[in-house]
Amino acid sequence: MARKTTPSIISNVKRKSKRDFKNQRSTGKYDIKLGKRIRLRRVEINISQVELADKLGVNFQQVQKYERGINRVGASRLQQIATALDIPLTFFFDDDGQGQRASDGKREVESLLFLDISFSLRLLRAYASVKSQVVQRQFVSLIESIAAKE
Repeated sequence: MARKTTPSIISNVKRKSKRDFKNQRSTGKYDIKLGKRIRLRRVEINISQVELADKLGVNFQQVQKYERGINRVGASRLQQIATALDIPLTFFFDDDGQGQRASDGKREVESLLFLDISFSLRLLRAYASVKSQVVQRQFVSLIESIAAKE
């Protein structure tokens, strides 16, 4: 007796393994951006991760994970962070949802996100504390000449 063979459409379809599906609860690029903003403000007001963690009632390791974008920040925790850092909640978000900034002041915040080194922030603070415009210009000229020789 001959076996009846029928083509199977289902067997030709490639099945996705578990690793092909991205967990919807996993972190993404926006969590990393949010973490950078948290770190920026924390460093700007000169408080440590431990101090921020104490204000939030978590371990400092949790603050590290928030800042790196490893752990997601929930809405209520984000409100606590904004309160602890003395900033409005809107500091963490784009104006139009398109990743663009509306005002020049907010562009400054975005550019500061690239200055992720504490020495850069110290340099900016030192420059801002100089009152004389002549000295500020000399300061910038000095730094530019040093950078040109590097």
